[in-house]
Amino acid sequence: MSAVAEDIEAKIRRLRELGRTVGEEEQPSAPGPPKPPKRRVSRIGMFRERERRKRIIVGALVLAIIIIGAVISIYTYLESKAARELEAAKKVKISEVNKCFTGELANDTVKVQLINRILAAKSIEELQTINVKEICEKRKQEILEAKRRAEEEKKAKELAALKNQTKENIKLAFEPLLQVQVPDELRAEIISTYNTLLSKVDLAKTKEEVLSISPDQYLLNLWKKVYYYKIDSVPTKEVILRRGKEIKVYTKEEAKEIISKVNDLSDLLQYSVEEVKFVQIALVLPRDNVVGGFLEPGDEIKIYARSNGTNFEEIAPEGRVVMVLFAVNTINVYESETKTNSISSSASTTSQQSSTTSYSPGEETTYQSSQTSQTQTSTTQTTSETISASYSYSVNLAEILKAIAAGKIADPERVKAELEKYGWHVLDLEKETNLMALPEDTKVLVLIEVPKDFVPEILTYRTSVVIAKVSG
Repeated sequence: MSAVAEDIEAKIRRLRELGRTVGEEEQPSAPGPPKPPKRRVSRIGMFRERERRKRIIVGALVLAIIIIGAVISIYTYLESKAARELEAAKKVKISEVNKCFTGELANDTVKVQLINRILAAKSIEELQTINVKEICEKRKQEILEAKRRAEEEKKAKELAALKNQTKENIKLAFEPLLQVQVPDELRAEIISTYNTLLSKVDLAKTKEEVLSISPDQYLLNLWKKVYYYKIDSVPTKEVILRRGKEIKVYTKEEAKEIISKVNDLSDLLQYSVEEVKFVQIALVLPRDNVVGGFLEPGDEIKIYARSNGTNFEEIAPEGRVVMVLFAVNTINVYESETKTNSISSSASTTSQQSSTTSYSPGEETTYQSSQTSQTQTSTTQTTSETISASYSYSVNLAEILKAIAAGKIADPERVKAELEKYGWHVLDLEKETNLMALPEDTKVLVLIEVPKDFVPEILTYRTSVVIAKVSG
């Protein structure tokens, strides 16, 4: 509106200048016929002439003002009409802008700039050059493109972060494996697998591809090979597989088979391979706790213990019998024999002979032998001969062993031969006759050989353990 007012003022100034120009041009007279000779003008005539000229000038000025007013009115009307039409066109354009720039574009800077451009337009022609729809669509495309780029950048950053995290997880997962002492060939395979996984992560194009890369199966296979190597490295024929508190002894082939059947990495890593180191311990137990005493050196055994007063649990799954000793006691033996012959004759003679022999190698051991011989002859030639012999002795096996050790036995080899496997002979007789000669509470000392890892628990329950013989 200020621009329109300035235009009107400029036009009014031009009209004023035009009026002055017209007044000045009316003063000179137009060339006409030759002037008549001057005549003397009276003062009154001169005054009238001046008045007439004034009236002409005033009339001209009034006419000029009327013309200027009309022109101004017409100009103002035309200007006002153009301004109204321009304002209406601007409102239409702004309405079109508001209709197009909605949602996330409602406060867009391009919208503000476009409205300012519309308001600054000087003419309808200038407004017509403003293509709101084209600008709006272009802005939408720019925003979509910016969103796409932002989304791509976001995905790229997320993918890069996921790759870094995945590679870090792979590194952490392989770190224990890389620290294990293994042959060079196996180490080269481990490093190659590690680098291959990292390369796969770097080449992945999407998060799904990265997430599909898991080192677990590779680690499972590699760890199995490490366990196989550890098993083969044990110098003994058997190995211990420890899993938590569970300890079991296997042959190398059995241990490898167990490891091969594990399909979960976390389960596999719970195992540890250890060398079997056997130690010998002696247990003194009642006969009924050691398979009735029917054990021989070399027998394979398992050891159980009463854990809570009622239930038994296996505390040593592997063991061997080295020696079995029975508690010795005193053996009482009595033997007697009688023989009689009768002959009739006329003579009668009676004679009797008696002899007794006693030997005591120890305070509690005695050996006694007595013999009586009686002969009677009658004069009637009837002869009667009776021979009787009786032997009774008490043998303390422990004292005999002491006497043999002290060299107090005349023939120790013969005595040892008699005593050899005395206990086994008794047990054999029990099996043959189905009769129990030794009571169930007979003490039996069993020297066993077990892995050292089982010894602490065996000693904890040493008075209540039960030894079972492996029969199959």
